[in-house]
Order: sequence, then structure tokens, then C-alpha cells
Amino acid sequence: MVYATGAGFANSQFAVPDVGLTTMTETVEHVRRIVAAVDIPVVVDADTGYGGPLNVMRTVRELERAGAAAIQIEDQANPKRCGHFDRKAVVSAEEMVNRIQAACEARQDPSVVIIARTDARLAEGLEAALERAQHYAAAGADLLFVEGPTSVEELRRIPPAFSRGTVVNLAEGGVTPVVAASELETMGFSLVIYANTALRVAAKAVQSAISELLAAGTSVGLDDRMLTWDERQRLVRLADHEDLDQRFATKPAEIPRRGTS
Repeated sequence: MVYATGAGFANSQFAVPDVGLTTMTETVEHVRRIVAAVDIPVVVDADTGYGGPLNVMRTVRELERAGAAAIQIEDQANPKRCGHFDRKAVVSAEEMVNRIQAACEARQDPSVVIIARTDARLAEGLEAALERAQHYAAAGADLLFVEGPTSVEELRRIPPAFSRGTVVNLAEGGVTPVVAASELETMGFSLVIYANTALRVAAKAVQSAISELLAAGTSVGLDDRMLTWDERQRLVRLADHEDLDQRFATKPAEIPRRGTS
């Protein structure tokens, strides 16, 4: 599956940090494009739901229409911050319960998964985070996401604490230790998110290539570090588009003349 990361969206599309600067409508349009480009489920980071319960309901409805398979809502106060930043604040558990109940009521398709994320680990401690997640499960969340565990031992404590699936987010360099997916599966996690990996690897590759281009004054020598021309066109389905273009160009539709049937 594909994870539509809020941080990645803010970083790559607007060159801003993950501090709550993107909007619901921007996210929905971004997700619509991702869904159109892939044929696998898309999990969407919807931050805090972009406001109160009514905002959460609209967010869920719009993302469901855009094709989201799962929607993640968190309990941070607005404006939110990246889950691995400090100085985070969370709303009351009661307010987050209202967000989750609103999200569950808003979805039209019961197969759309509602993920409840708590950022209380760094704000209030692990025990408070686990207790909050229990309330969110009772409110109807399908998956539980305790963000920011700071040790392997804390990771191990999370899945057994709940009767439903759990999510873990691995951000290289963040507060959570990077553990092999196989070990996380053994611990009992249902879903592992690598929200930063692809973006950061790609950005590093671009920096390296542009540095070499500036130094050498030519792109010769970069061939083995880029997609081939043919692979690039395959990924965007050029052949399919050309076939369609040729089919409609060589066989124009017949338009009936007036008075004929």
C-alpha cells in the first residue's frame, strides 16, 4: 500500500516543515492524484482532521470520495507538529473521542479504515498514550497508532495492550528506534509506516546528482544513477496513451447528419 504522508506532502510540495501549514483541500487534491496513479490502497495522513468534529466529518467524506482506503486522525492540538518533534500539545481524550466518532459516522463505505493516532507519548508519557488509545478504540477506531515510542521495550508493550491492530511509524533519525519489519511483526504490529524513507533517499540522490553536474558541467556519468529513458516512459504508461491517441485519431467518431437516424 501507499502512505500519503503529511510531512512528505508539506516538505515536497510546499517546501515547509510539518507544522500544520497544509489545508484539507490541498490534501484531498494531492490524494486524488495519488489514487489515480496507483492501483493499490492509499492510506492518508489527515493530521487532526483540520478542525473540530464537523471539519473531521467533511475531511473523511472528501478523502473517501478521493479514493482513500484508510484515513488517519490524530489527537494533537492545532496547529499540529511532526510526531517526532518536541513541544507537541494534545487535546483532551474526550475531544479526540469526538473526532473519532465523527470520522466513523462520516464514512459511507464501512471498508474505509479509520486510524486513531495519539501523540501523547512525548507529551504525557507512554502510560497516558496507551490509555488514550484504549478510549479511541472504544470510540470506533479500526487501527491504533501510538506515535513516538522511544525504545524497543516501549514498542513491545504497544500491540499486546489492545484487542485490535496497531500501527508504528519509523522515521530514520527520529525518536523511535528503527527495527526490522520482521521483528515488528513478531511484536504484533499490523502496519509499519516508512513515511520519510522514499522522500529522503530521493532528495539525497538529487542533491548528489546536481552537485556532480555543477562540478563536471555535464550529466555524462550519471546514467547509472537515473532511470533509463524507456523505464521512465513505462512508468507513466506512454505506450498506453499513444495507443489510445492513435485509435481515436485514426477512427474518428461518425456524427449523424441532421434528419438522419
